[in-house]
Amino acid sequence: MLDMELIRKDREAVATALAKRLDPAEVTRALDDIQRLDQERRALITEIDAERQRRKAEARAYAEAKRSGGTPQPVAPEAERKQLAELESQLDEVQSRLRSAMSELPNLPADDVVAGGKEANRVVRTFGEAPAIEKVRDHVELSRALGLVDHERGVKLGGSGFWMYTGMGARLEWALVNWLIEQNIQAGYEFLLPPHLLLDSAGFAAGQFPKFHDDVYHIDKQSSSRGQFLLPTSETAILGAYQDEILETPKLPLKAFAYTPCYRREAAGSHSDERGTVRGHQFNKVEIFQFTLPEQAGEALEAMVGHVEGLVDKLGLHFQTSLLAAGDASASMKKTLDVEVWMPSTGKYKEVSSVSWAGDYQARRAAIRYREPGAKQTRFVHTLNGSALATSRLFPAILEQCQQPDGSVVVPEVLRDKLGTDRLTPR
Repeated sequence: MLDMELIRKDREAVATALAKRLDPAEVTRALDDIQRLDQERRALITEIDAERQRRKAEARAYAEAKRSGGTPQPVAPEAERKQLAELESQLDEVQSRLRSAMSELPNLPADDVVAGGKEANRVVRTFGEAPAIEKVRDHVELSRALGLVDHERGVKLGGSGFWMYTGMGARLEWALVNWLIEQNIQAGYEFLLPPHLLLDSAGFAAGQFPKFHDDVYHIDKQSSSRGQFLLPTSETAILGAYQDEILETPKLPLKAFAYTPCYRREAAGSHSDERGTVRGHQFNKVEIFQFTLPEQAGEALEAMVGHVEGLVDKLGLHFQTSLLAAGDASASMKKTLDVEVWMPSTGKYKEVSSVSWAGDYQARRAAIRYREPGAKQTRFVHTLNGSALATSRLFPAILEQCQQPDGSVVVPEVLRDKLGTDRLTPR
């Protein structure tokens, strides 16, 4: 959620930034509506405060007259008391509409984030070289030949968009998860295992609701009167865990990570880019997160991107890092860098991590603040998150980039101890 004071003071700058993501006419309509509601809210607050002060003065005068033996003036009639209740009811309604309108606005992109969609993304770094493979086999073919993934039984169990790891495939998937957990602990992140069912308030705090409310799996109202959903990413859980808290300034940045399956309604596509385990309704991911002071955020973003790049590099994969344009990044984020692995079968790069800086956008929605030593006022923290990493995309990248002419796949060196072998061979 944006700062209302910023909209009041510098609407033009806000409009210019939002125009990187939205149609300028849409921005104008939205800001006009918000400022009108804000003016209504402030006028009602002024009117209510004046009425309350008048009533207090009347009550004091009445009490004083009674104490001094005089004739007290009658207090406000019941009709006027009802008028105050009506004003307060109007204020509640206006504030609710204002909050709803504000919650629909996306975050303001950072200055170095350009307008546009995928076509405007910019590669900022490339690591290694694409492996020379004479006859490329895709990860679906390789996983079947090696007995790693049973796609048919996955569909039998869960329907379209599900799969089941088997044998060495299950061990490779679990080895990746465990190795990533170890690496993130070594990098100074605290390990969390959060609930997979979250309250709707966590979805709102992360900026996923209301816009992407239909993209997640919700529990029916009869089973959950408060509103619950299956988490789409543990970013939502880590942020939600600190809702309505004032963090201790000396402990910032607060660094945490979580492993969870992720559940999303988005279906796996039939396009070759999204076959196999690349996109589905359930997948494993390890997510890193930081709560920082505003002045720490830039350094934290660089460190998180560097950490993720280091993980992919240790796996021996060829990949690149791209700065996303405003229209291709999450609406909640000021700035996002994607780490993308090379997929030989398609000749394209596929995102395995999005590392993002939200500024104070999520913290405002979640009411997560800090207080400087000796200060009376609190300020909002900045939040950052990143996949470290999404295994369902690392898995096919390893199969494709490490495939050999004899049909085997060389296991990345860092995983060999966990798998007890340096090569996966056809059954």
